[in-house]
Amino acid sequence: MKIRRLPRLAYNVTSTIGTTIASIMLILIIILFITHSLVDIPNPYIGIFLYMVLPPVLVFGLLLIPIGMFREWRRLKRGGEAAYPKWPYIDFGKSSHRNAAIIFSIGTGIFVTLSSIGTYQAYHFTESVEFCGTTCHDVMHPEYIAYQKSPHARVPCAACHVGSGAGWYTKSKLSGMYQVYAVLADEYPKPIPTPIQSLRPAQETCEQCHWPERFYGAQQRQFNHYMYDENNTSWPINMLIKTGGGNPKTGQTAGIHWHMNINMQIEYIARDESRQVIPWVKITDRLTGRTTTYQNSDDPLSAEEIDSGTLRVMDCMDCHNRPSHIFNSPDYAIDLAILTGKIDPEIPDIKRIAVEVISENYESTSLGLLEIANTITEYYRNEYPELYKQKRVQIDDAILATKEAFSNNIFPEMKVLWSEYPENIGHFTDIGCMRCHSGNHESEEGLRISTDCNTCHIILSQGSGDRAEVSTSQEGLEFHHPEDIDLAWQEMGCHECHTGVQP
Repeated sequence: MKIRRLPRLAYNVTSTIGTTIASIMLILIIILFITHSLVDIPNPYIGIFLYMVLPPVLVFGLLLIPIGMFREWRRLKRGGEAAYPKWPYIDFGKSSHRNAAIIFSIGTGIFVTLSSIGTYQAYHFTESVEFCGTTCHDVMHPEYIAYQKSPHARVPCAACHVGSGAGWYTKSKLSGMYQVYAVLADEYPKPIPTPIQSLRPAQETCEQCHWPERFYGAQQRQFNHYMYDENNTSWPINMLIKTGGGNPKTGQTAGIHWHMNINMQIEYIARDESRQVIPWVKITDRLTGRTTTYQNSDDPLSAEEIDSGTLRVMDCMDCHNRPSHIFNSPDYAIDLAILTGKIDPEIPDIKRIAVEVISENYESTSLGLLEIANTITEYYRNEYPELYKQKRVQIDDAILATKEAFSNNIFPEMKVLWSEYPENIGHFTDIGCMRCHSGNHESEEGLRISTDCNTCHIILSQGSGDRAEVSTSQEGLEFHHPEDIDLAWQEMGCHECHTGVQP
């Protein structure tokens, strides 16, 4: 008589296949888990296979075992073995049943333990920067590169995009399911549109670290510009930015953060999905309840448009709309490279030629990098042959810095350009503040939204060389454009000329 160590029903092809699959997956999971824990391998696909691919296959293999046993029981029953007991049944008087019970109990304990560890690790893995930034290479590559060089590079993606709590975690994962489908089906837009409509309210994410009611005073900041002349003339502007903030309970609310729902609630209706055209603004004083509505006199909304428009309460993201994924313009990127010493300002025309070559429309990143090197090299070989021999090392360094500026901010494959993602802080290359502070927004009482520059900042010093100026009063300096444009700077916005490339 053949001795069976397990119940007779366990000996079938389906259960054997399931056992084999489960055993192989278990071994692979243990090996990958040990490897992933002990060795720092920057590859998201190890985590994907470990926490998202192999466990379902393991469960599938385990499910095949009882399915195979059930099918074997039905086969025996159809074969006329009527005396065969009903299934399932347990008889600890049989050693095969005792062995099966022991294996099942130990296996279940191991499975539950591994599942608990795996679920916990899978949760953290799907919340990690590694998973968010590198899993979908083509789609998230621009955002991931920009994020790594942003002020929030040490803040995990999920801290802003998801936040705390099970509700928004579930919502983000459900939204992510469609995004996975869009990537697999190659149906995602290029570039990825912003702003994100389903983004969690800023008060629930930004204000976990930033506290507007505890912001006071002003911040000094210097904006370093280099002109497009042969000498790459430096033109810094040193400003005192009136950040402000405060607590309405103490009566201290002022500065730019006056907008931030401290004492006033600001609502608006935008004409476009990117929220760059704002013809209608409503301000409510939280203390008195008084409301004032402003309309752009050049582009007013009709009553029907107001009734059907989407009313948005202003929050952090309406100004700080690019806190982590910042795509700098060629003008700014090259200014920064010169300021930090990556590009030698003694190389004539380097600001102009570097900005020009970055701004070209390239079909791919590789082609862009090749053209940058060729264009700059040929320019100095032809226009400054002696200088090219003397400053060959500095010119090569400038080429590397220009390539870096291009690679960090322009991504042809995803059609990502600085102009596709306007930044609402300031009003130099994008309309930003001037969406509302253009001087055209007027109330029925004749009030206008302020256009006074000194409301938000004052100039402490500006210019260089013989044209350098330093303020000696609290009122600061009147702005002087580095080139003589008369009073045009008072009649139009900076962004109308400064588009991120040579004006």
